[in-house]
Amino acid sequence: MQNIIKHGQVISDDWCLLRPEDDGSLAKTPADADVIIPWQHWQTDPQIWQAHSGRCAVWLAPEDDPADLVPFMRNFTLIAVDFPNFTDGRGYSIARLLRERYSFAQELRALGDVWQDQLQALWQVGFDSFEIKQDKLLEGSTAALEAFSDAYQSNYRQPEPLFRRSIISA
Repeated sequence: MQNIIKHGQVISDDWCLLRPEDDGSLAKTPADADVIIPWQHWQTDPQIWQAHSGRCAVWLAPEDDPADLVPFMRNFTLIAVDFPNFTDGRGYSIARLLRERYSFAQELRALGDVWQDQLQALWQVGFDSFEIKQDKLLEGSTAALEAFSDAYQSNYRQPEPLFRRSIISA
């Protein structure tokens, strides 16, 4: 079990993240374990994963199309988005699509090469939990969520840009 940041708090995580082995298979887990599997594995045989006795969630790779999840979204209380490296920003777009176009209202988690420097921007596009990269400090990372008191542009959390909010409040 590892710690994650969820809703601004460091908590212990019950989910087991499964990444493909070199041969493409997934590691064996207890039948009742809560697992986060690659979307590609879910697509291969959804019936197996729907019958899984523990909770099952999926993670999207940057090249995955979130529109493909729409018919299955009701099955998931968690969708994770993988950031294979710090400079790959496609996960931000995936999050906005899941939240704004496809109305996913459950937990949305950022995982992979996630640094505390990214938390504020990730939160603004709709992520509510974060798995910080193993070699980065988790302690103190929650302060990054409050690094800025406001944003100029609109985002998932604040749909009105600052100039509109300023005119309305004046």
